[in-house]
Amino acid sequence: MSEAEELLSTPAEWDLPPERHRHFKDVLMQQIDHDTDQATDHDTAATPRRSRFLRPAVLVPLASAALAGALLVTLSVDGRAPATGSTPSVTAAGASVTLNRIATAAMASDTIRVRDDQFVYVRTLDRSNTGSFSGPVRLGALHTEERWTSQDPRPLRVTGWLRSSGKDAIMPGELGPIESTDPVPAGVFHPTYRWLASLPTDPDALLARLYKEARPVEGESRDQAVFSLIGDLIGGAVMPPANAAAFYRAAAKLPGVREIPDAVDAAGRHGIAITLDDTGFATRDEWIFDRQTLALLGSRFYLTDPDRGITTEALAGTSAVMETAVVDKQGEVPARAAAR
Repeated sequence: MSEAEELLSTPAEWDLPPERHRHFKDVLMQQIDHDTDQATDHDTAATPRRSRFLRPAVLVPLASAALAGALLVTLSVDGRAPATGSTPSVTAAGASVTLNRIATAAMASDTIRVRDDQFVYVRTLDRSNTGSFSGPVRLGALHTEERWTSQDPRPLRVTGWLRSSGKDAIMPGELGPIESTDPVPAGVFHPTYRWLASLPTDPDALLARLYKEARPVEGESRDQAVFSLIGDLIGGAVMPPANAAAFYRAAAKLPGVREIPDAVDAAGRHGIAITLDDTGFATRDEWIFDRQTLALLGSRFYLTDPDRGITTEALAGTSAVMETAVVDKQGEVPARAAAR
């Protein structure tokens, strides 16, 4: 059974974690692309799809009825629809100052060298929505997500690996590939250290590049898409300090960024949060930083969906970054790597 077929057999009331949603949407859209190419007899190469931890590109039409239905389910569960709820309460000042402080701290961090044959390992704690598809949000138990991102700069079909463990984890203990139908070159959908290091370190130049790279989904502003793209990259990659600082300084220039004085990650750690308000969209992301060190702690994800009875903003997912390291192969964890 293919992964797309596996998803089609999944009960509609099973809400997947946001990270797994993004992976399954990629799988479905890849299959849709394949079906569309066959139906229209196109020989051109398909556009590479985003990696697991990045949000999906614009939907592709002409899907089969079954795949289109499954895609609709995952998109609805993820809450990507026009917002009708209230704007969250945040402070109007300080986001730019805080982001520039975070950039200064990032610039002073140690440089981690990453070889092309290695993997970036990220371990997070996550709580995801386990409520019914048609009902309110209900956060599940805390569980662990481990991700290995390949640093190979060549176009790859398998760009990384994923393993979940603990109660409410999807396919617990299984190490599964993050794969695409077509090879994905290094870039926003396959973010390697080498590619990240090649990006502009001037925040204005970087922001211009990100506006070109971002792919808003329906109802999403380009500013929101860039904010989400930055969040995906800073939370799932290792990069040179100058590039990390540039991402934060670029985020400070986005209209609508706000600071939240107190936010709590999935591990219960309090910190300062940065968010972006987009009143035309039904979801909102927060990046949470330690107040003293200004290191990234984790993130929170909010949802508004009146069709499901969620008329005011509800917390639909939360994560905490517990470890980031570089290892030599997929499935290897830092402790085991150090013990060799």
